[in-house]
Amino acid sequence: MASLKRNISDILDDGHDDRAAKRPAIHDNPDIDIASPRLQPSDHHLVYPSTTSTTKPVSFQQPTPLLTFSYDQSRTLSFTDSALRYYVDPPHGAELRYGYERWIKRPEEKGRIDGLLKAISRVKQKMEDSGGGGSEWLRGIGIVSWRGVMTKILTAPYEDRDGWEMNVMQVDGTLYLEEHVSDAKLIEKEDMKPHHRLQSYYGYSFEAWSTSSRPDRMEALPGHPSGWGGDVNTSVQWCSVVKTKLGDTRMVIGGEVDCVRDKFSGQTTSFVELKTSLVIRGPQDEARFEKKLLKFYFQSFLLGVPIVVGFRTPSGQLTTVQSFKTIQIPRLVRGKPGAWDPTVCLDWGDRFLRFLRSVIQGSPSTAEDDKGRVWRAKFNPRAGVTVSLLDETGVSEVVAGEDRVGFLPRWYWDELRRDQTQSENANTPVKVESVETSTPKSADVIPPGWQI
Repeated sequence: MASLKRNISDILDDGHDDRAAKRPAIHDNPDIDIASPRLQPSDHHLVYPSTTSTTKPVSFQQPTPLLTFSYDQSRTLSFTDSALRYYVDPPHGAELRYGYERWIKRPEEKGRIDGLLKAISRVKQKMEDSGGGGSEWLRGIGIVSWRGVMTKILTAPYEDRDGWEMNVMQVDGTLYLEEHVSDAKLIEKEDMKPHHRLQSYYGYSFEAWSTSSRPDRMEALPGHPSGWGGDVNTSVQWCSVVKTKLGDTRMVIGGEVDCVRDKFSGQTTSFVELKTSLVIRGPQDEARFEKKLLKFYFQSFLLGVPIVVGFRTPSGQLTTVQSFKTIQIPRLVRGKPGAWDPTVCLDWGDRFLRFLRSVIQGSPSTAEDDKGRVWRAKFNPRAGVTVSLLDETGVSEVVAGEDRVGFLPRWYWDELRRDQTQSENANTPVKVESVETSTPKSADVIPPGWQI
């Protein structure tokens, strides 16, 4: 028990996730009203959660992998492991500024879920090919989302600075979530100050120093220092799609995985999440790092990925590397001032998803349903969440001139409509001679692993 009282600085030696640019403080953001959002008559509001009240434990199913896919340098998606990298110990004292001038940074873009939808379509088709009922499986899924969106939702109880917005659509009972980023916000994120851009690069550089194309040794590339894994191109990604369950809500979540340890077993236990942070120099840095661990924890937790943190000096020199088992992270902050509790976050996430579903399902159906209604969920720190139905202008902004229905790509929307039509036709009553009978509705086919 005594070990739980130790300071982070006693365990590590070294606090600042470098792969995200600095965000404006809440008082600098005119879109966020700290006191209380102005609600329209059609808005629905979920109050900000208490972090001190006793909360009921909410179950979370260990993530089970469905498939993986890769993006190459041209941002082409393939269902291969071509972008898979292996973890290796980085050289001590590695310079994280190395290769900065050659960094190929993918332009900022809207948080589309197209890649995840392609993966779901592939899983569905594989089930159909094996006689497993992929369409029925998808109708049993409550949430489809990238990991980053779910991380924002779950960490909201302890977020006191940054608000967020997301777009929501419901099709055949499944809620699809997509982060909403306005054109103005995209320009702001792209126009990064040089200092913040360099700090952002440090995180990617740590990945390059800590990964190899082979599981048994560091890279030895001609013309580069020993251990350098290759110049950074953020278009290249290896992603995993998993199924899991929060409370009663079944979810399919996708996210980037930095590398695997030793050998890819097909299971999430071999995954590794790489993070960087400033060396801890005192109590203030320690408290900042402990708060940051909340985001680290849920990013790792949602895909079942262990974490390796590289600690660096302000000038970008790697000093120490520390591995964290996901399940142990909450113990590092337990009992500390400003400590966070994952139970609070899971309870809030469960309530948020149930609230979202009740708002959307309780809304009267209209002709717009066939065109794809889009809802906007907006989180305001210290205030809560408002959910409202977008009007035609709002939906047009979401579509952004692309071939979409709402934010879903047209091809996916058409695929869902075909599935729905086939299901309705399969369950249409059939009259045989003078005896009326009907084809019994086929039982839902539940893939192995869902029973918990």
